[in-house]
Amino acid sequence: MEPSEVPAVQATYRLQLRGDELRFDDAAALVDYLAELGISHLYLSPVLTATVGSTHGYDVTDPATVSDALGGRAGLEALAARARSRGIGLVIDIVPNHVGVADARQNHWWWDLLQHGQQSRYARHFDVDRESDGADGKIALPALGSGDGPDDLTVDRTGPEPMLAYYDKRFPVAPGTDTGTAAEVHERQAYRLVPWDSGLVGYRRFFTIDDLAAVRVEDPAVFDDAHVQVAEWVADGLVDGIRVDHPDGLADPTGYLVRLRTLLGPDRWLVIEKILGADEPLDPTLPVDGTTGYDALNELAAVFVDPRGESALTELSRRCTGTAEDAAWFHEQEVQSKRAVLTEGLGPEVRRLVRAVRRDAGTAGVDSNALREAVVAVAAALPVYRADYAPLAGMLPRIVGEVAGARPELEAALQLLVRALSTGGEAAARFGQVCGAATAKAVEDRLFYRASRLISLQEVGGQPGRFAMPVSQFHLAWQERARRWPQAMTALSTHDTKRSEDVRARISVLSQVATQWAAHLAEWDGLAPSPDPAFGSFLWQTLFGVWPEDGVVTTELRGRVHEYARKALRENGTRTTWTQVDDGFEAAVAGWIDAVIDGPVHDAMTSFVGSVSRHVAAVSLGQKLLQLLGPGIPDVYQGTELWDDSLVDPDNRRPVDFDTRRRLLAHPEAAPPKFRVVREALHLRRARPSSFVGGAYVPLVAAGPAAGHVLAFGRGPAADDLDVVAVATLHTVALSDIDWEETVLDLPSGSWTDRLTGRAFTGSVPLSEILGTLPVAAIARDDG
Repeated sequence: MEPSEVPAVQATYRLQLRGDELRFDDAAALVDYLAELGISHLYLSPVLTATVGSTHGYDVTDPATVSDALGGRAGLEALAARARSRGIGLVIDIVPNHVGVADARQNHWWWDLLQHGQQSRYARHFDVDRESDGADGKIALPALGSGDGPDDLTVDRTGPEPMLAYYDKRFPVAPGTDTGTAAEVHERQAYRLVPWDSGLVGYRRFFTIDDLAAVRVEDPAVFDDAHVQVAEWVADGLVDGIRVDHPDGLADPTGYLVRLRTLLGPDRWLVIEKILGADEPLDPTLPVDGTTGYDALNELAAVFVDPRGESALTELSRRCTGTAEDAAWFHEQEVQSKRAVLTEGLGPEVRRLVRAVRRDAGTAGVDSNALREAVVAVAAALPVYRADYAPLAGMLPRIVGEVAGARPELEAALQLLVRALSTGGEAAARFGQVCGAATAKAVEDRLFYRASRLISLQEVGGQPGRFAMPVSQFHLAWQERARRWPQAMTALSTHDTKRSEDVRARISVLSQVATQWAAHLAEWDGLAPSPDPAFGSFLWQTLFGVWPEDGVVTTELRGRVHEYARKALRENGTRTTWTQVDDGFEAAVAGWIDAVIDGPVHDAMTSFVGSVSRHVAAVSLGQKLLQLLGPGIPDVYQGTELWDDSLVDPDNRRPVDFDTRRRLLAHPEAAPPKFRVVREALHLRRARPSSFVGGAYVPLVAAGPAAGHVLAFGRGPAADDLDVVAVATLHTVALSDIDWEETVLDLPSGSWTDRLTGRAFTGSVPLSEILGTLPVAAIARDDG
């Protein structure tokens, strides 16, 4: 099938490929199932050669080859052919920002750079820093244990070439430099091995991960080398769309995307993992179709949160943590957390940025400490990943002005920083990169593991200080999405979400039963007191979110919760960290989790979970239906057509039971409501493409005493030609005292049928008829 025969992108299904679980041939075996489910495109995690044993593919070691572990180029071609035979196209995730260097032997670019230094043909490929203090003009590699040095190395001569050895790690030796002791050999190399905690890093990293070295794709030659496979996919018609990982890490995101768009051509789908800050619009000058959907995810999360629970949950937060965790608190904590990250984990990047500022703007007699403080103060105050996109013009001047007003002693240093940023040179690029890394590490990987007022709001790009979103705001945001970004991806679960869509749905219901939740925690903390009240508040919600309705906590689930808690504790960083582990505290938390599962709280938790199950279903089904029938291109993350209790990675990359899902497709009468919602919504999109991508989005308003509990909209080729209506129920706990009978929804002219229940409607319909069986409805005009 030629690329033109594949339909335009209407809906995607994300697969997390793994060499040990899900290869290209396994994906090909799923094509029939996915075609029947109703998707238009298969969306694959990175497929290029990655670190041996990688379970995610974001640590690419050879951008020029398709992973043999997944099935190689032949396997990818076979998958594409199989998909096209069913009218399904391919979308592939690419990683332009960095490559994996954990084992230098696996990355021939990196190996050649280390072996030949500036004479390497790949010297221009990496963002190398040879000016780092103490590196002596060499590439500092933080690969040694704390306190170790050259005397702890040996020379491995077992292979065809000698290598420097440090335990199981190997490093290249330049030709003719292998005589003498290991320390003497080391001294002759273009790199310098240093302790991991030395603060010396001779290359830009992905955030603070030493094993991921950044690539200079701003160089056209490097771009070409890094996109050899992408160019071939385009030339051979294998790919219909590309997802770009972390563009904010690049020196020039806009320039990169322009070059990538030229490579892909004008029609292939292109979405970017651009994390938008509060009220930040996506730059309309970018040659892309939209983001990967965290903005939509957070809007869907917030609209299902009941604002009536805010005061009780705020008070509970104050009781458990000592703070209100409101918008003002989040802002203050974000700034403080960024300052900590910039001076600690990102210290090498900040020092390099300061040197770039001096090169671009001159010394001007400003003390280095003052200049560093100016950089940290401005970067910490920036409320977005980076401020050099067109719609954000004016933001950075405002931030600089605020810092100058609060810290007049930094005025001279701020002027030097501004001068450097104004040249548009190295300092400007590095400033943007540092700001993005600071936001990711400080907010997503630290603050969102510390706050606990309502953790369902704590997702990438989320604004948990704002609590709930009014329906009116939601409608206008989605109407603008339909008009401005009709092909942007929308998502509910991804490989990067802190918790799955269904775990978030359950936790969000706590906003509807806030006083009951607070009472339960007061009782349960007495029965099983957590070792730390603040983190305990966070984990109580997590346990509630994944607790099985039947109360049977399997060994597998118990192990998953323990692994999650360990990661969350270390990301939280207040009592234990990845680099300074407090074994005693971690053991205490593990013991507490077991005490909750095995002790007197068990039955009470099970009962409480059961008591809110129908309200959780309303959120789970509602957000899924709105995403699938709303504006943009919805992605279904693997397995989420059924209830999914996944937590943060690697938990959300576990194998999916597709056999069960195939059986449900073959026997729809046995399928649970979520599966039916997914299938019917996807089939509606496929049958009526003009009603969705590029179609109209019209809010529909119910009338009656329960109108505030309804979120409904119409889709169609035009505002006066609607042929699909989505209806979801909000805040169902408060509905118990309200009669649906007196609340009606006026459907557009024509006869209509709910594809989920088969019920027929015309005109003004009581919500008791529309929502009598399920808390959602996918209503289609019969003549559509």
